[in-house]
Amino acid sequence: MGKEFRGTIADHPDFDAGSDAEALYDAMKGFGSDKEAILDLITSRSNAERQEIRAAYKSQFGKDLIDDLKYELTGKFERLIVVLMRPPAYHDAKEIKDAIKGAGTDEKCLIEILASRTNEQIHNLVAAYKDAYGRDLEEDVIGDTSGHFKKMLVVLLQGTREEDDVVSEDLVEQDAQDLYDAGEAQWGTDEAKFIMLLGNRSVIHLQLVFDEYQKIAEKSIEDSIKSELSGDFERLMLAVVQCIRSKPMFFAKRLYKSMKGLGTADNTLIRIMVSRSEIDMLDIRECFRLRYEKSLYNMIQDDTSGDYKRTLLKLCGGDDDMAGEFFPEAAQIAYKMWEISAMTKVQLRGTVRLYQNFDPASDAQALRKAMKGFGTDEDTIIDIVAHRSNAQRQEIRQTFKSLLGRDLLADLKSELSKNLQRLILGLMMTPAEFEIKSLRNGVFTTVSTIIYLQIDYTSLYVYPYILTFFYIAYKKSLEDAITSDTSGHFKRILISLAQGAREEDPADMARALEDAQVNELADACNADPGDLEDKFMSILCTRSFPHLRRVFQEFVRCSNKDIEQIIKKEMSGDVKNAMFAIVRSVKNQPSYFADRLYKAMKGLGTDDRALIRIMVSRSEIDLFNIRKEFKETHDASLHEFIQVETLVVSCVLLLIHTACICAWVTGAIRH
Repeated sequence: MGKEFRGTIADHPDFDAGSDAEALYDAMKGFGSDKEAILDLITSRSNAERQEIRAAYKSQFGKDLIDDLKYELTGKFERLIVVLMRPPAYHDAKEIKDAIKGAGTDEKCLIEILASRTNEQIHNLVAAYKDAYGRDLEEDVIGDTSGHFKKMLVVLLQGTREEDDVVSEDLVEQDAQDLYDAGEAQWGTDEAKFIMLLGNRSVIHLQLVFDEYQKIAEKSIEDSIKSELSGDFERLMLAVVQCIRSKPMFFAKRLYKSMKGLGTADNTLIRIMVSRSEIDMLDIRECFRLRYEKSLYNMIQDDTSGDYKRTLLKLCGGDDDMAGEFFPEAAQIAYKMWEISAMTKVQLRGTVRLYQNFDPASDAQALRKAMKGFGTDEDTIIDIVAHRSNAQRQEIRQTFKSLLGRDLLADLKSELSKNLQRLILGLMMTPAEFEIKSLRNGVFTTVSTIIYLQIDYTSLYVYPYILTFFYIAYKKSLEDAITSDTSGHFKRILISLAQGAREEDPADMARALEDAQVNELADACNADPGDLEDKFMSILCTRSFPHLRRVFQEFVRCSNKDIEQIIKKEMSGDVKNAMFAIVRSVKNQPSYFADRLYKAMKGLGTDDRALIRIMVSRSEIDLFNIRKEFKETHDASLHEFIQVETLVVSCVLLLIHTACICAWVTGAIRH
């Protein structure tokens, strides 16, 4: 039995090459061209059929179809139609030729193509390159790249990866140990071992190796590659690993990065949409929705226009947000994602640490001097506050009062203004004071503040103080404040979270309890919306994060559905947003905050309150991890985003972000 077809473009049932060639000729003759007819015909024929049409066109009209299309069409639409008319191997050959010609190399294009193609596709690519350009592809790649990056590309160009029916069970544990010994277990890295194993073993074999590696290293192979390798070689090896795990997810990430933010990487978008349209576009669509909570169809619709957009949407094949489909392949990927999340022991790292040679009296005097007289020395204030841990800042506050008889926060508030004032005051407060301020500013009408507080199990030690200080500050309990500002299931969720009663890690909890909760979730999916929200709330708001990861993993296995998809489909408004925030944080908390930071800065205007809240609260917990997640998801560093998107608070945010900066431009922070 053959593998199920997962593409969106298939052979046309009543295909007639001669008739299609004539229809295309008619669409292009005379003044102007019938673009709708061209795109409808070409996107409803497979690539093999398009090659027959091209041959028939030349036979009937003595002209080259691609030349005529180039003449009649323009812009990105022309590029897309021409790519559709090329054989896949020849288009890959052209993309690589363009990537390595002239000054500079498009390494991302090289990585994408060579990391993702099968042995057969690689062999066809090498032959097509030779036929089209009369050159040896391997020699051209060697001449344009260097180091371990070059060596791995050469290995991939051989197209000699073992086939998937080759799984050496006795070698799985040995290969995992060899990878560990080549990197994590020694000073320096044996890159040759990584190249040999990742470049030659079969996909299924390596998937088993990665699982075994996780057990040995207590971290994923991806995390080890990030810590052991660097530059283009690191990016190539990560792409290989991602393709081993799931090519659809790899391409979903590439498509997202091609369209997010200002501008579109059209070459990448065209290359993937065309090359995967007859292979696994259905799976890519579902992986896209699974990871980004938005359909690929909708993102293309929002990011492109005209005939170019209509052609891409034809290749995409449908809007999953409307269809509500959930494919088994995506469920398997979701299961693996939850499994990795449950197994991985992440070492959380902040970026702000204890300052060496700390002298609170000296700092207090320096801060007072910075605020005396005409004007304020903001640079000194920023330099001191951003380089001290929160515990040290509290010592400075106390010393400032005992030495000078003044309230440091009051002085800072009078001397600074706007976002800089909010940021510096936030850094100077205790965690409990800062959380209370954030809660009150949020007024509970949005999910962000209280969900942000209670999903953070690392800050639960301050929670009793928050409840007490909130009452002292606002003369009402946190629960009363929630009750007066919210309603319905959303209110009940927030009140449940406000109890601060989430369980500890249930290492000794019986498996039967997990199974019972999985059954509860499965039953809830068939219940009315009210029952669904009640069941989800009782579990999501009280169970520990490690336990919930295992529950969600088992839920996928039992129901073939991912918990996020159920929430998205069955819930709405603030309830949906709250549930989503909890689940995303359970899966990967640094990733959740990286996404929140991106949303705070993208588009016109910046959500400065959210930006300040996250940067301050996470600076001593996991901002280093958040930085890594931000870079991986958005293909740009958090450092770069802050520099571009903020003006008033950029320097102090960058100091918090990097922990130490040798030099920074003074005078960038002003009123």
